[in-house]
Amino acid sequence: MNLDDFSDLIERPDGGVRRDAEERRERLIVPPGALGRLDELGEWLSAAQQSVPVKAVEQPRVVLFAADHGVAELDVSGRAAGTTHDLVRAALDGASPVAVLARRFAVPLRIVDAGIDCDPELLPESVVRHRVRRGSGRIDIEDALTAEETERAVRLGMAIADEEADSGTDLVVLGDLSVGGTTAAATLVAALCGTDASVVTGRGGAGIDDLAWMRKCAAIRDALRRARPVLGDQLELLATVGGADLAAMTGFLLQSAVRRMPVILDGVVGAACALVAQRAAFRAPDWWLAGQVSGEPAQSKALDRMALTPLLDHGVTVGEGTGALLALPLVQAAAALAAELPERTSVTADEDAEEPAEGQDADDVKVLDAT
Repeated sequence: MNLDDFSDLIERPDGGVRRDAEERRERLIVPPGALGRLDELGEWLSAAQQSVPVKAVEQPRVVLFAADHGVAELDVSGRAAGTTHDLVRAALDGASPVAVLARRFAVPLRIVDAGIDCDPELLPESVVRHRVRRGSGRIDIEDALTAEETERAVRLGMAIADEEADSGTDLVVLGDLSVGGTTAAATLVAALCGTDASVVTGRGGAGIDDLAWMRKCAAIRDALRRARPVLGDQLELLATVGGADLAAMTGFLLQSAVRRMPVILDGVVGAACALVAQRAAFRAPDWWLAGQVSGEPAQSKALDRMALTPLLDHGVTVGEGTGALLALPLVQAAAALAAELPERTSVTADEDAEEPAEGQDADDVKVLDAT
């Protein structure tokens, strides 16, 4: 497998359709610019769908990739190492923020076990059947995955993207469920952006104190030393300092772009995977939206590198796709406005009012206007 092959497979959203959408927007009864960024979103969707007017987003799906990361053993997370299965169980039981919002918005939720460190019997077969391995290596001292496992994980993500596209999903809200995932993600971002560990080290979705932050920074620093020699090969980079969930999400993002299926990114993990995918296929980011600002410095670095501007900034740090799902109604609203607002008629009501009535000449109209 060579991820660079995706560069020839991915095309940008249709520029001609986008121009047609922009021209149609100028004819709507609401003045151009009055709807702010909603105009841009509607035009982007039109180009992605190759449809003017834009079609409603009717079959969105939340897809969460789950895995445990060995680096969590260093106490760099607000959660105990090896407890990702608890996050998955909460989401399945409808007791997590993303599950509550998915239920409220009537959006199906799909969880894919790429590398959870638990007995398979603890979770439904539909979740665990895709597992690549149980947990990942400690990236500060060893590889996260073998080369074979990395390829399996990427192909898993590609297969999930194909399944979603084939089932009619028209937009994906992408997130992760992991313990230690932000450490691996920050390492990837630092490596690809050429920055130091301290620049990208955040406090994670569960929040950590200063001592844990210093441990996390040290872990990223050590992982970076291992990452820099393999920067020229995206697959090897994911194997060295990534993880099964990150490799799968990278494959998912690339194949989604191939299938012309838009994706809303959530936090730093999704941003890191998107940055790896961009290195393989520079057109791929044109198919993604940044759902929200997560507060993680590595996310900001990655999004800036890809020129993606987040839709929301509500201070949501919980992760798990929650912030991206909050952005979904905004995207749906943009589609509805672009499709359903009427166009201006050729003669406006004001122009009608200035026309002389039957039996009345233009001078009479001017006199009436003056009074």
